[in-house]
Amino acid sequence: MVYALLWVAFLNVLPLLIAIAKPMGIHSTNSFRAKSERAWLWGWAWGTESTVSIVDRSPILSFPSRPAAFGAEINDPVLGYVIPLSSFTEPCPSYGMQATDNSGCPSLCLSGPHHPTETWIALVQRGKCEFVRKVREAQRLGARAVVVGGEDPEVTGNPDTLVNMYSPEDASDIKIASTYIKYSDYMQLYGLIQASNTTHGGLSTLSLLITAEYSAWEWYSPIITFIVILLLPSALTFITLLIHRIRSARAAQRDRAPEDIVRNLPWRIWTGTGWEKHEAGEDADAFPDRVSSVDVDLERGVTYEELPQANDSPHSPDEDLNASTSNVEPLPDQPWFESQVECAICLSEFVKGDKVRVLPCHHIFHLHEVDEWLIKRKKLCPVCKADVTQPPPEAVHSHPPIEQTAHDNDGTLVTERTPLLRTGSGEHP
Repeated sequence: MVYALLWVAFLNVLPLLIAIAKPMGIHSTNSFRAKSERAWLWGWAWGTESTVSIVDRSPILSFPSRPAAFGAEINDPVLGYVIPLSSFTEPCPSYGMQATDNSGCPSLCLSGPHHPTETWIALVQRGKCEFVRKVREAQRLGARAVVVGGEDPEVTGNPDTLVNMYSPEDASDIKIASTYIKYSDYMQLYGLIQASNTTHGGLSTLSLLITAEYSAWEWYSPIITFIVILLLPSALTFITLLIHRIRSARAAQRDRAPEDIVRNLPWRIWTGTGWEKHEAGEDADAFPDRVSSVDVDLERGVTYEELPQANDSPHSPDEDLNASTSNVEPLPDQPWFESQVECAICLSEFVKGDKVRVLPCHHIFHLHEVDEWLIKRKKLCPVCKADVTQPPPEAVHSHPPIEQTAHDNDGTLVTERTPLLRTGSGEHP
């Protein structure tokens, strides 16, 4: 029942998975592929990382970063001059704000005589507006990529770690890549730019290289998504069938009798005139079949070996060989189960030399037939369905029940078997 509910739940979620995977198509934009329509969780749930490196100093200084879930993927390295937006822009007069930080929030207007002209990378800081608005504004000003730095953890109370940048709105218009670095790395990079002797368009700068290493196992890949959707139902079905198979095997094992219990049940051998009893625990295979003790001599005819019997038989060997329990009349005090004449499994009468197993319910069967039934199929008696692993029932008395007796009005002894020969008036009809 639980697996059926899980299967129904999966079928209900399947259209949602397809809807999420649908926008994961490949869009080429020069050297980048736009991924604006992809959900941010699919892109970065598995920790794709990138690196921001300063290449015009020795040794090369690198900072770990995390690409955004919108805009272009960093498939090829991005090389350019990194320039803070606050070094040549300020808030437009219509907003009435002062250029007090490097947040990069729109709308920005150019200020000063110097402006970047060649390939450059914008450096902004987190805060005051969404990530997507910062990147969109840097793209409008001509940046090829954007590096976003974190905020001061002592001011915000947030830990200084990498975060996932995603867009709460449509970002299909963004064609450039962006990545996020920690606050401590941002401050170090910003300080190195201010102290740098390298200039670009009259602005202090450094040569920055942005690289990303995507894992080969990307769940947002259309091919992998298709394979997962295709194989997941089969895998769930296989697991369900496997669990059902294991449970069925365990249930069948519980329905069988342990071999040691069956082997310890008492058994007997039919000698032709009576039963040769053997106690529990004796190995029946150690006793040869009594039929095999009959030898045939082509010249002298049939000869018989001396057989140990429970009772001496006055019959001839020929009569003993063909004797059947059907010709044996039970003694008055003989238990009912010792008068059984045939096996209920194979429906064959017991003949001389047959080995039988006596179950706790006192039913008897051919030894090997009932052993195979109890050990490999059911632990119940084939006749009365009694459990052979349970203690035997109370002894069954073979004597007939004591008849209820009474005396008539005239002193005649009346029993249950007395025919109704008189009427209620006491006269004969």
